[in-house]
Amino acid sequence: MPSSPRARVLVADDHQALLERVVAILAGEFSVVGTVTDGTQLVAAEAALQPDVLVVDIRMPGMSGLEAAAQIRRRGSRVPVVCLTACSVADMADAAWDAGASAYVLKAAIARDLVPAVKAVLHGERFVSDADAPLGVRAR
Repeated sequence: MPSSPRARVLVADDHQALLERVVAILAGEFSVVGTVTDGTQLVAAEAALQPDVLVVDIRMPGMSGLEAAAQIRRRGSRVPVVCLTACSVADMADAAWDAGASAYVLKAAIARDLVPAVKAVLHGERFVSDADAPLGVRAR
């Protein structure tokens, strides 16, 4: 019996070493269809590749990951967005939710949280790295 196709993920991060680490973590469970290093490239690649999920660094040069996610939403795409960040403050999480994110993953916890976050958003659920996050950071 054939297995179901692997979900297609597009990854955006401006730090090459972290980008490679994210791809390595995801490759065992998902099909990484592309990588980009800024928000402008993310908007174009999302339109061209039509992935099932975006994994996006919040802060990137030029157009940020949040700005790109919001632009993708305004264009009408409903692709789930998993935000990656080094910042665990509630205000940044609120900005991620406002931009249309479905998950908020701390970079310090990607080995533990990234795959579960992608799986959650594929099932229409929210996900927050909670072990290191302050009480104010919650999925809404």
